Amino acid sequence: MTPSEGPVHTGEERGGPLIITEDERLLDDLLRLCAAAGALPEVAHGLPARKGDWEAPPLVIVGADCAPRMRGAARREGVILTGQDADDPAVLRLAVALGAERVLALPDGERWLADRIADAVEGVGPSALTVGVIGGCGGAGASTLAGALAVTAARTGRRTLLVDGDPLGGGLDVLLGGEKEKGLRWPAFAESRGRVACGALAESLPRLHSFRVLSWDRGSDVSIPPPAMRAVMAAARRRGGVVVVDLPRRVDAAVMEALAQVDMGLLLVPTELRAVAAAQRVAAGVQKVLGDLRVVARGAPGRHGHGLPPDEIARLMELPLAGEVPWEAGLLADLSRGVPPGAQARGPLARFCTAFWERLTESGGDGGSGSALGTGPGGGPPGGPEWSTERGAGAKRSAVAPVASRAVGPGGGRV
Repeated sequence: MTPSEGPVHTGEERGGPLIITEDERLLDDLLRLCAAAGALPEVAHGLPARKGDWEAPPLVIVGADCAPRMRGAARREGVILTGQDADDPAVLRLAVALGAERVLALPDGERWLADRIADAVEGVGPSALTVGVIGGCGGAGASTLAGALAVTAARTGRRTLLVDGDPLGGGLDVLLGGEKEKGLRWPAFAESRGRVACGALAESLPRLHSFRVLSWDRGSDVSIPPPAMRAVMAAARRRGGVVVVDLPRRVDAAVMEALAQVDMGLLLVPTELRAVAAAQRVAAGVQKVLGDLRVVARGAPGRHGHGLPPDEIARLMELPLAGEVPWEAGLLADLSRGVPPGAQARGPLARFCTAFWERLTESGGDGGSGSALGTGPGGGPPGGPEWSTERGAGAKRSAVAPVASRAVGPGGGRV
């Protein structure tokens, strides 16, 4: 490619980086990294003459050979200075003069720079808040809760992605009535490694009920290699918004990769002693990777005061209580008719999920990564003393205070 003052991108995608260098070897290396990141750059020999061409690109990569003639350029974010020796005092002085965010030498800095170029082109902002849902025992309803969380998040305008992390769960696209929708399923990503473009990932997936779904197909392949899980989950998080992951109870290598990128886990436990015993074993495996795990008590039909109270379940589990989802009459019938979980806005399940997301918004943790999940006054968790059940000094704190959703029937009784 011949250096020129004009752009080489088509204008159909977000603008690529601006490369400023006359070093042909460096230019070849930078163009190769841009191609790997899916970016179409502009190339110039010095400070662009046209107004706005310096400020507009999402990233500017300046070669040390051209850096001296960049003196006087307006300060802007996203300037990278490249040279043969990143520790050369002269190069460092040029970096200070330019206000560069980083000085690096190739090939040592190639991997970092390729990721930085891809981030710039994708317009990556805060990482998605990622919530994992795990059933404490068989039939607890984790897939239903995960689907309802996605439905309610999308209904309130959040950018939402629902990930099916359980290959033996039957497929979340089936649960949502979209098994015939066109789009890629997990087997298509089995060979994914390294970095997956977050925009391309989302666009390739089926769109159901205003959000994207990564589900399993009906084939015989029921595993995903850990590197593929890592790459896909990282891309999902870079897209921002909300990611909900339906996870199996058994923690294998791929599930560990998913859990490593989950900010908060919800362990769904029916209000029965046997379910608690099973859930304790599930929690022991999950907590090896996930620091913030919380209990959601799942009511059973016709409980009417029988069974374990949610607070007692949380005490036995030694985990904080995220709330209670009472039994919802008619839910199974709705699912059989293709009505997605959480679609009935006044139902107990939808009310729990809505309150869950609202509490996030109130606490300022919505749409951010785990590092953005807030703390309360004095550095403690938000929500007051009811959070004191959180285990371990090293457990991740998050901004979701305990939420209770209880359906009230005629006469004030619980449904």
